[in-house]
Amino acid sequence: MKENIKVLLVEDEEALGMVVSDSLRSRGFDVTYCIDGEKGLEEAIQGSYDILALDVMLPKMDGFTIAKEFRKNNQHTPIIFLTAKSQTEDVVEGFELGGNDYLKKPFSLEELIVRIKALVKRFAQEEEQTIEACYIGQYKFNIIKQTLVLDENSRNLTHREAELLYMLFEKRNQVLERKKVLMQLWGDDSFFNARSMDVFITRLRKYLKDDPNVQIVNIRGFGYKLIL
Repeated sequence: MKENIKVLLVEDEEALGMVVSDSLRSRGFDVTYCIDGEKGLEEAIQGSYDILALDVMLPKMDGFTIAKEFRKNNQHTPIIFLTAKSQTEDVVEGFELGGNDYLKKPFSLEELIVRIKALVKRFAQEEEQTIEACYIGQYKFNIIKQTLVLDENSRNLTHREAELLYMLFEKRNQVLERKKVLMQLWGDDSFFNARSMDVFITRLRKYLKDDPNVQIVNIRGFGYKLIL
């Protein structure tokens, strides 16, 4: 784990933002704090951060929009949303737009620190290990560009879709444990996160449907298997 993790915190509740910023700095983090979405996006694009911690409900530009705009040019810096929203559709939207984790308010500082360190560590390991592209049946899957190509047709995947598909590919023709995916990509294996994961599995099946030799099979009680 690298020292002095650089965190961009965007939070419009100033009292909360100052408390979190000061607390993270006291633990050795290098924190830049912004109070509105427009300034947050500007800092995210111009700066060099190890992780973005974004409130969802922000003045001038919400956290989801920051993530969407940021992901146009940066697919590698992890994003954690800090949110009072907890409906499945809200969380799925956050992941689709490039989020990697979410933390429901109110949260403890200790939990935030654990989540930040886990994301930074995982992304550093993935950058070292990830291949650039592979074939899934007739599809060419570019992990870095997050595209899925069949013949002349190319589909852009969301960050979460690409992460999940790569995990399935790594364990192709073997069972990928449901709990492992939830812990690694979602942070815990709660029923709520499991429902979110099911949405992404359904979408990946749809994306791969034009090659009948490729299937994502549900192994009841255990997880999923990508059959090639």
